[in-house]
Amino acid sequence: MRKHGKRYRAAAKQVEDRSYEPAEALALIKRLAQAKFDETVEIAFRLGVDPRHTDEMVRGAVALPHGLGKAVRIIVFARGDRAREAEQAGADVVGGEELVQKVQAGWLDFDVAVATPDLMGSVGRLGRLLGPRGLMPNPKSGTVTFDVAAAVAEIKAGKVEYRTERAGVVHAPIGRVSFEVQALAENFEALLEALHRSKPAAAKGTYVRSIIASSTMGPGVRINPAIAVAAGA
Repeated sequence: MRKHGKRYRAAAKQVEDRSYEPAEALALIKRLAQAKFDETVEIAFRLGVDPRHTDEMVRGAVALPHGLGKAVRIIVFARGDRAREAEQAGADVVGGEELVQKVQAGWLDFDVAVATPDLMGSVGRLGRLLGPRGLMPNPKSGTVTFDVAAAVAEIKAGKVEYRTERAGVVHAPIGRVSFEVQALAENFEALLEALHRSKPAAAKGTYVRSIIASSTMGPGVRINPAIAVAAGA
């Protein structure tokens, strides 16, 4: 079991054993953040789905209205005109087969990968390496496309990908503790609405079962899941 330091334990004591309203929870997270860097605010949703079944997988992307407040490193697998468009849009590294080989050799210094459909035959070799890390380009998240310039621009502006992990949990960032509470709350609402739009037809019973918000170094704060149920009604 992980041992937490004094600052964490002191912060955890200020979190009441109850579910908070979203804005109330986010304000508390901002107040309790004590790291020397601008911590990321993250949300964990436990959904009523079984990701082992393909028809219950939840995956997608959403452009947060206030972005993430950090630089995102993007690589693009593309050739010719598409490669030039990606570079002009601000992609950090662009390449074809040579970039596939570089990643295959173990280079993973990036946050998001985008690919044109014609290169997915080569990029597919990276599935075992990128898939478990959530870095594999996927049409459902808009990262397999010929419009690479638009994809890069959206990601740089704060587009967030999400997908269910084990036990039906979705983790996603919604900004930094330096953001105003209203900005964090609006990013949270955008993510929540996107999750409801991605609800699988096969999902039965309560869809959003619990929501935990936290900063990078801070304790978890429960958000009332009834808010999520109402949003998806």
